[in-house]
Amino acid sequence: MLTIHIASALLLRPDGALLLVRKRGTTRFMLAGGKIARGETPLQAVVRELQEELGLQLPASDFTPLGIFNAPAANEPGHTVHAELFVADIDCAVQAAAEIEEVIWVRPDQELTVPLAYLAQHTAIPAWRSILGERRKTA
Repeated sequence: MLTIHIASALLLRPDGALLLVRKRGTTRFMLAGGKIARGETPLQAVVRELQEELGLQLPASDFTPLGIFNAPAANEPGHTVHAELFVADIDCAVQAAAEIEEVIWVRPDQELTVPLAYLAQHTAIPAWRSILGERRKTA
């Protein structure tokens, strides 16, 4: 099985909503981010990808590492993604650009009915709910 190295972010609004994106020509929603270019760190990659895909200009200091995870790739059969995930709080508009066709905000109280990539469904969504739970405890 081939491995794709990516960096992605859980982007959270002040109300706790999580941003998910869908790439052009695909059906599954996933975290924003993408492939790590040669010579690039995962943090540099996520900053670059978010600028390209969503027009976000976030400094590297806005991101908190969440961890490294592996999952079946959503759009490349027979591939695995090796994903370095970050968390960032944002309070600004995002606009689909580059290969992104659709962006949605998912609220914490909302039932998820859209098709999700494996990494989003089995790693990002549980991590998001855990982060929100921890924030409620410390608020």
